[in-house]
Amino acid sequence: MTRTEQTSTDRFAGRTAIVTGASRGIGLAIAERLVAGGAKVAITGRKADALATAVAELGGAGRALGVAGRAEDTDHQDEVIEKAVETFGSADLLVNNTGINPVYGPLAELDLDAARKIVEVNCFCALSWIQKVNKAWMVEHGGSVVNVASVGGIRPAPGIGMYGASKAMLIHLTEELAVELGPGIRVNAVAPAVVKTTFATALYDGREEEVAAAYPLKRLGIPSDFGGAVTFLLSEDAAWMTGQTLVIDGGLTLAGGT
Repeated sequence: MTRTEQTSTDRFAGRTAIVTGASRGIGLAIAERLVAGGAKVAITGRKADALATAVAELGGAGRALGVAGRAEDTDHQDEVIEKAVETFGSADLLVNNTGINPVYGPLAELDLDAARKIVEVNCFCALSWIQKVNKAWMVEHGGSVVNVASVGGIRPAPGIGMYGASKAMLIHLTEELAVELGPGIRVNAVAPAVVKTTFATALYDGREEEVAAAYPLKRLGIPSDFGGAVTFLLSEDAAWMTGQTLVIDGGLTLAGGT
């Protein structure tokens, strides 16, 4: 029996979720919890073979749909939304999980083309997905959105300053959209600290114990730490929450870290 089968409920029965960047890591963990709650999911990623593997893990074509492409590509966005509605009948839930951080170093030396790319993918991309899902489905039927931000968007994070700045912008976009799109659509965010994924490897590789020592819970995050929190925000259990950013950081920011 799979983890999805073990935790199955009808929390999201009859609903369809789109989760970007979900062929692995946090995105896949979120998709797993959504499927466990009865949702059908459309997941995105750059590599078709990785998506095919993820779809199989989620229970196959009856539960999941994978569409390969670049998350910031507006034609790709249109294709995913269209296929989600055609295949599963709706587009009720959206998780903007895609993010990039291609550079490390001080902002004073940052290549501005790289800075523009970070903001393009981490902010404008998320906004575009919300605009398109809103127009295609949520404006008439309602829905719920969760944006995956970062504790770097709440406090300074030397070395990844532009990434943090982009996530601060994403948090503010979350708040603005919550005001604009209510009451029919709720928009919230989560802010992770370091999570053990391929994306964050450079932040802890070879020194995990040292990095984890700064966390009151004395460990780094793992993808499964996020599925429950994100599905809570998407669900009716959070029906009176919008514009909020839920920090999931093992206590790091309480201890003064980022």
